[in-house]
Amino acid sequence: MLSRRTLLSAASAALAAGAVRPSVAAPKTLRVGFQKGEPVLVAAKENRTLETALKPLGIEVSWLEFAFGPPIMEAMRVGSIDIGGVGDTPPVFAQAGKADLVYIAARPATGDSSGLLVPPGSTLQTLQDLKGKKVAFARASSAHNLTIAALDKAGLSIEDIEPAYLAPADAAAAFARGSVDAWTIWDPYFAIAEVRPGVRVLASSNTITPQNSFYLASRAYATQAPEVLDKVVALLGEVGAWCGEHKPEVAKLLSDGTGVPLPDMTRAINRTSFRSIPMTEALLADQQAVADRFYRLRLIPAKLNVHDFAWHVSA
Repeated sequence: MLSRRTLLSAASAALAAGAVRPSVAAPKTLRVGFQKGEPVLVAAKENRTLETALKPLGIEVSWLEFAFGPPIMEAMRVGSIDIGGVGDTPPVFAQAGKADLVYIAARPATGDSSGLLVPPGSTLQTLQDLKGKKVAFARASSAHNLTIAALDKAGLSIEDIEPAYLAPADAAAAFARGSVDAWTIWDPYFAIAEVRPGVRVLASSNTITPQNSFYLASRAYATQAPEVLDKVVALLGEVGAWCGEHKPEVAKLLSDGTGVPLPDMTRAINRTSFRSIPMTEALLADQQAVADRFYRLRLIPAKLNVHDFAWHVSA
């Protein structure tokens, strides 16, 4: 079992130093949407970091698990959760669909924790070879963005391939059967598949485009409980720092929770950045590029100004 002492010490110190109380209108339960492969939120959940820090304020924490990012955004849009962690693309599709969600923090990209895989026996050697091929990825996910960016880099467009819009588990099955020509996916699925006999990495994200991860909140919750969100953002930073210093324990925790073999999870964790920081202008610029890419291709109905969805922005 993981020790909670390091994770909780900073939170306890902040409370002892006189943390502010939440506004009177703040809900008494913070509902968090998470993916069981997302390391920072899973570590916070396992170690009850948020519960310990928020209990003196009379706030309970409820955790709701999701398979991947788009369902988290939909749950937040309809008011089922208050905050959640996702990749770069789900917020763009949600906000283009009129979901009033705000960026509160981010995990900047490490560069190689996702990519495009080809199955055993594939003759594809370059991104240009994707023309006319069937490529699997989850619609409105970070893999969607990576696929589009890869096609851009190759001088191709989405019209040049046959998209297979599949959730990760379904895409994994299709890839194993050989019924798709390529699969765009993130860790830990990426780490599992890339070492199977005959599987090759056609391109990893560090050669295509930066892919940041984000924590978002509904604007309604941010308006009601800004002091709580300030505390949550600080805690995410502390948990991220702890994860970076305890990678073997994090790998074991996620392996136990997901069923991913420990060697595969260890490989994924070793190339993951856990650094969690408030939003910056640079992060917003990266996210604006994602939104602009999808609007240019008319894959979202409206042009977004990402800055309109920033909660607080650090220098």
